[in-house]
Amino acid sequence: MYSLHQERPDDLWEVEALYDLCFAPGRELLSSYRLRDGVSPVSELCRVAKDDGGSIGGAIRYWPVRVGSAQLLLLGPVAVHPTAQGEGLGAALIRDTLERARALEWGRVLLVGDEPYYRRFGFSKIEGVQMPPPTNPERVLALELHPGAWQGVTGEVARKA
Repeated sequence: MYSLHQERPDDLWEVEALYDLCFAPGRELLSSYRLRDGVSPVSELCRVAKDDGGSIGGAIRYWPVRVGSAQLLLLGPVAVHPTAQGEGLGAALIRDTLERARALEWGRVLLVGDEPYYRRFGFSKIEGVQMPPPTNPERVLALELHPGAWQGVTGEVARKA
């Protein structure tokens, strides 16, 4: 049984080990990591799923980025330990944090991922918003947390100013 918690500073190494386990070597070389360099994540949206013994089975983080003057969230990474996959932890982390982001009055969320998976949370391909290369534009997905939040927002995604 897992429960969701705010990520704490002492969770850092276990979360990083989980990301290392779940993603290919060199994950820090991806363009999305350039948007995170030197920028703190949105701490209120960094969550972990812990089992009864306190071990982390899943984790999610969000980062502040911008498109022009529009502020938005970059979701990711989200990961679930291989032994806990298929239990709905990833979906629970995503749903929980999207509701928290809405309550914190964020309007827009962006991610790079598989549309068939993220569609169930309301994400869809966005036109006119470009992640830094080399990112496949077919994998750039967006979600409005408030109606019309993406209206008129176009351009390159950049680090938080």
